[in-house]
Amino acid sequence: MSEPSTAIAPELLQPAPPRPELESSAHPGRTYWQQVARRLARNPRAIVALSAIVLLLLAVAIGPWLYRVDPARLGLGTAAQGPSRAQAALLVRDSGEWRLAPAPSDETPRAANALAAPARVSVDSANTERVRLYWQAVPGATRYHVYRNTHAPRTRSDLGLPIGNTTARGQVYYEDRLLLRPREYFYSVVASDGVDEAGAVATLSVTPQLAIGWLEAQLQGLVPASAEPSQWREEKVLLPGHPLGTDYLGRDLLARLWYGGRTSLFIGVTAALLYVALGALYGAVAGFVGGWVDDAMMRFADFVVALPFLLFMVLLRIAFGIGPGESGVLPLVVALLLMSWPASARLVRGQVLQLREEAYVQVARLAGGSSFYIIVRHMLPNVLAVILVALTFAIPQAIFTEAFLSFIGMGVTPPTPSWGSMSNDGIRNLLVHPAELMWPAACISVSVLAFNVLGDALRDALDVNVQERL
Repeated sequence: MSEPSTAIAPELLQPAPPRPELESSAHPGRTYWQQVARRLARNPRAIVALSAIVLLLLAVAIGPWLYRVDPARLGLGTAAQGPSRAQAALLVRDSGEWRLAPAPSDETPRAANALAAPARVSVDSANTERVRLYWQAVPGATRYHVYRNTHAPRTRSDLGLPIGNTTARGQVYYEDRLLLRPREYFYSVVASDGVDEAGAVATLSVTPQLAIGWLEAQLQGLVPASAEPSQWREEKVLLPGHPLGTDYLGRDLLARLWYGGRTSLFIGVTAALLYVALGALYGAVAGFVGGWVDDAMMRFADFVVALPFLLFMVLLRIAFGIGPGESGVLPLVVALLLMSWPASARLVRGQVLQLREEAYVQVARLAGGSSFYIIVRHMLPNVLAVILVALTFAIPQAIFTEAFLSFIGMGVTPPTPSWGSMSNDGIRNLLVHPAELMWPAACISVSVLAFNVLGDALRDALDVNVQERL
């Protein structure tokens, strides 16, 4: 009896045709995280966002060491100024109230429109600490009004800011100390009979020299505190430059941005790490145990979501003994930790509900693994991608929350700098000095946008269904 033939057709022995969709997703010798890194490296938005984040972190970490300027040092003479370089300034010693001998007054009454303008207005000294003006008396005038403008007056109604008037009869001098800058000013002096002003005006152009007062120079460390004005021989001191300008109290904006970034990013990163980790562990336990425990834990999460965050923040500030005007960094971090974890808990719970039915989890149970071991060893590593994405979105949310609370005075308050508290200071001078608000707002926007873009790119890179073509 003959045996059946076992010959195989030659066409069946040929290799299977290549499948591009499988070749593009399978990378022999390349781990999952290597594939994720490769996808991120090929995403230009992710590279830009990651570069911006690294630059911000390096700036706030190294910046204060390279730019050694005290962010709390006041400079009232340089308040609300734009970018400036280091320059020499006249050292002005306080000589007390300036007085000149009163001019003899003419008691002859005259109509206001008949009063003449002062024959000549002169300047005794002109610097950014004080401008001293004097003029000749006008017959029939009982007082004089002084105006200041940044351009030459074109009409009688274009004299500028009324900075003051003489109060004593026969006083023909005036000292201006109102926010002077080293630029050209036009002073106008108008005589008055006590009721109406004269129609004639005397105008003088003055350009004050950059100067600093003796006391302020001592406070800034430009002059030794033990030095006496009468014994100090130097007439000028070197004022430090301000690359980004100063705020309304003369504090350096660049130094405050560095230190404020430390506060804002510390709160954003630390709080986000804590509440994402808490939410991930909470959601993993709820999803793994299931049943009535899962229902009870998720109902508690719903209760936390329903709590008003601002009210909870106020209660925490009271509990920590933080009074009005005091910085509440610790209550802010605790409030974010206790109120922001439910979102990540729900996300991780949904993933764990799918993973607990996988075969390797059943094998671990049959091998005698405890619930804690299975959660830590099998569940959390497999939801790590979801946790990373949640973290990249949680950090900008925490940064923005800190900025908002500090902006309304419930978070970090002056003198402790943060980007939110600096924005609160800058909004007051928005019309006259917009840079004071622009720089901290730009830092908040860049950091929030960079973390959000990185989160989107990381979510795409971690998606195993995303195919790439080599």
